[in-house]
Amino acid sequence: MRHVFNVCMYIRMHVISHPPQVPTLLSIWVPLSSSIPDEWSRVGPVGPSEQLELTFALRQQGVDLLGETLRRVSDPDSPQYAKYLRLEEVSSLVRPSDLTQKVVRRWLQSHGVSACLSVLTRDFLQCTMPAQVAEALLPGARFHRYVRDGRSQVRSSAPYSVHDEVHQHLDFVGGLHRLPPRGQDVASHGRNRHPKPGLHLGVTPAILRARYNLTASDVGSSQNNSQAVAQFLEQYYHAADLAEFMSMFGGSFPHLSLVDRVVGTQGAGRAGLEASLDVEYIMSTGANIPTWVFTNPGRHESQEPFLQWMVLISNMSALPWVHTVSYGDDEDSLSNAYMTRINTEFMKAGVRGISLLFASGDSGAGCRHLTKEENCFRPSFPASSPYVTTVGGTSFKNPFKMTYEVTDYISGGGFSNVFKTPDYQASAVKAYMQTVGGGLPPLTYFNTSGRAYPDLAALSDNYWVVSNRMPVPWVSGTSASTPVVGGMLALINDRRLLKGLPPLGFLNPRLYKLQGEAMFDVTEGCHLSCLDETVQGRGFCAAPSWDPVTGWGTPNYPALLAALLDQ
Repeated sequence: MRHVFNVCMYIRMHVISHPPQVPTLLSIWVPLSSSIPDEWSRVGPVGPSEQLELTFALRQQGVDLLGETLRRVSDPDSPQYAKYLRLEEVSSLVRPSDLTQKVVRRWLQSHGVSACLSVLTRDFLQCTMPAQVAEALLPGARFHRYVRDGRSQVRSSAPYSVHDEVHQHLDFVGGLHRLPPRGQDVASHGRNRHPKPGLHLGVTPAILRARYNLTASDVGSSQNNSQAVAQFLEQYYHAADLAEFMSMFGGSFPHLSLVDRVVGTQGAGRAGLEASLDVEYIMSTGANIPTWVFTNPGRHESQEPFLQWMVLISNMSALPWVHTVSYGDDEDSLSNAYMTRINTEFMKAGVRGISLLFASGDSGAGCRHLTKEENCFRPSFPASSPYVTTVGGTSFKNPFKMTYEVTDYISGGGFSNVFKTPDYQASAVKAYMQTVGGGLPPLTYFNTSGRAYPDLAALSDNYWVVSNRMPVPWVSGTSASTPVVGGMLALINDRRLLKGLPPLGFLNPRLYKLQGEAMFDVTEGCHLSCLDETVQGRGFCAAPSWDPVTGWGTPNYPALLAALLDQ
């Protein structure tokens, strides 16, 4: 008997309990209209001898215990708070059973697949094989080449299956269905000018430091601290751009002008605006802290760069304590099995004391067209994961003055259709529902019992970036706010480490217990959503305390430092 991975998504998806349980059907194949975005054009089948790289996610043991361990080490009221595990301890907790490893390897070898790499935790296998072998291994799969903007990817538009004796030992096979989304940052070109006192012509490190109350002495000094950004899809930074940026905008505070370590292949092409933005702003906010850049261009056409990054994180014993990622997909374009397994990878990072921050997205509440007359909001993943800290976006009330902050209308936010409201945020979400009451969108548009996001926010509008040696103004998106928050958390880690305390780790349980303390509450503005007669383009709106547009608001750095430095 074979198990076919072909279950179309339905309007209200099953809500997974905490900790996540793996469904009987291992993977949900999404129909072509969802899994292959319109901007990708199919140019034809791949040759039978063309080499593919597929990633096999082996079924793990101890996932329930992993979730409970994360809860204990992340809860400041727990006796186990911040008592993190080493990678070797995580490996012993989740490593697949000997039977699972044996069955999967025997299955691969029976098809002549032997060129496989594993990881320390033994829960991923990355294997290279000809396309005809892959199609025989995964009946139903048919690999084609897709092209967008001169870049090609190899994927299968058809569902695949595995034999009955194997399916119970696999969570999913990566490299078949998911195609990368487009980046969302936008920019207009202009020339740099020095504004008059009290005014500004865009967000720079000096503006951020003034708004969030960082002084020139709020820079890193610990020898054991580092921070990281992750880049995918041939997004590269240039060292010359970083040096130029710091020369232009970093004169008022000590800083580093060189990335400490690049993990992966840094291409020689033009700098990517998003990569430049991420590196420049995590290094100017988390100033003087060594910074790593994880770069996975996904040059092999069958690679999934985000998944490759997750596998890499699972296999490195020494990592930066804070990682920021500006990347996401629509929840409904991914299978439950895939997202559940990625959540387990996030938990593995959290129990090691690693903070993962993801941008909430730049589409507001999003919009999914169910029928000609019926729409619903469209949450994004990993922003909707209960195991990461999600960062939304704000704007100055007056874009040319340092006023209070309001909602950036593009700021991603909402409620997961897959993962239930985690315990750490249940009371905050309930309070928001009661406060807004009749001002909520119709309940048919969102899942009131889902994981709500973002968790906090920062300015995301009108940034200056240096890219390809040119100052670029008016860059916007939560890709900007996320490294800013990441840099501040890295500074707090720095002070904690100097004090002999462990790093913050998974922040959300502690953040929600602060109940908005040390944050600038954002209470004005709404974000965008479906352009229809019912909601007329309006999603959720900001409100006092937590809300699904800006979370708890934006950081007041000295107050947040004080609140997070006491244990």
